[in-house]
Amino acid sequence: MRRFAAPRAPRREVCELCGVVVAEEHHRHLVETERRALVCACVPCALLLDRPGAAVGGRFRAVPDRYLTDPDHRLDDGAWELLQIPVSVAFFFRNAALDRLVALYPSPAGATESELDPATWQTVLGASRLSALLEPDVEALLLRRSEGRTGCHLVPIDICYELVGRMRLLWQGFDGGAEARAALHTFFEQVERRAKVLTTTAEAGRP
Repeated sequence: MRRFAAPRAPRREVCELCGVVVAEEHHRHLVETERRALVCACVPCALLLDRPGAAVGGRFRAVPDRYLTDPDHRLDDGAWELLQIPVSVAFFFRNAALDRLVALYPSPAGATESELDPATWQTVLGASRLSALLEPDVEALLLRRSEGRTGCHLVPIDICYELVGRMRLLWQGFDGGAEARAALHTFFEQVERRAKVLTTTAEAGRP
């Protein structure tokens, strides 16, 4: 019975393509497009799928490691109200199968999809330079409304789901609680530190 009572060793992540154990410092993600699910990958497999054209028509797409911000793209109160997002954070990604933007936001139940008409999202976000650069399925436009302004970043989609998971774990009460708000603040500080300011389209190439 002692072996059942003893703490279990942490589950090791393995690459979904080749089966090799993936260390945390060499951990990449792929999007399985049919299921809209994130899966783990080792660096060599992710790099194979990250080459131009490698994932066209395939089951998996590598999540890039690109963070961009465009200070010239500002959303005023009217634009945010059009989005009708009930919380201060949301992310939008382009679903290649549906050929449209999909909007999600964190909630105590996890990632909640907005039911707003996609044409409205296109009106608010479609003309931005970041939207034009957005890679379908693997990148997202991450928005946060704070102190009367809305920040917008282009980010890897896996960090959006990381944020959703963190908020679901920490959320308390109606507004999330102090711990969730502190985690949200820290998360966006990290995003802002990593984000490259977009000045020209030519400078926004993927790493």
